[in-house]
Amino acid sequence: MTKVIMHGCNGKMGKIIAGLIGEDEEITLVAGVDAMDDGKNPFPVFQSINECDAEADVVIDFSTAGAVDGLLAYCVEKQVPCVLCTTGLSEEQLGKVKEASGKVAILKSANMSLGINLLMKLLKEAAEVLAPAGFDIEIVEKHHRMKVDAPSGTALALGDSIKEAVGDEYGYVYDRSGRRKKRPQKEIGFSAVRGGTIVGEHDVIFAGADEVVTFSHTALSRGVFGKGAIEAAKFLKGKPAGLYDMGHVIG
Repeated sequence: MTKVIMHGCNGKMGKIIAGLIGEDEEITLVAGVDAMDDGKNPFPVFQSINECDAEADVVIDFSTAGAVDGLLAYCVEKQVPCVLCTTGLSEEQLGKVKEASGKVAILKSANMSLGINLLMKLLKEAAEVLAPAGFDIEIVEKHHRMKVDAPSGTALALGDSIKEAVGDEYGYVYDRSGRRKKRPQKEIGFSAVRGGTIVGEHDVIFAGADEVVTFSHTALSRGVFGKGAIEAAKFLKGKPAGLYDMGHVIG
């Protein structure tokens, strides 16, 4: 049984993960941490991680960037591994994540979906075959109207996976409106759609002469990220210090 502290338990993802843990016999939620609490949770909730006295195997974090520094210090001190899902970290904070991973196990990925991380693995194999054959590469992502960054972190991570396979000579292009020339071969183009309540859609297009190969992933609910975080927590239990990602989880 994997015992978990949910850091950010009353946020949207915190509530989703708490519900999913309640349906999983291999994992249990021993405590939550959130500055705001209505007293309705079936587990103890602490206002800060430093107040938490629960014994746990792993912390799952879906909180805010401002709370991450304190969380890292706690995990290092208590030697509790952390599944770090909060996004928007500064370069300084990313440095602290790397430093902390030298002392305790930390898993951090741009996207916690098992499907997206499998897609990253498949894209490397596809790129090794299709890029040398002259296929052009485009990534189209779609998200809800409230998302403020573009392209998405997941789209960039998909591009990074491709570049790992084909080399850094490929560059990223986000806007072609001011350019009046044919498309260079060694670029990866990004297009972002924002509207409605789209949870997340990503298409990676390999366009060649007379044929097109498309890899697609659609998140139908935020539950896919919660399920991935739970599998990551099970994986991280008992792991030695180091910086892990979802690629380690899916093998």
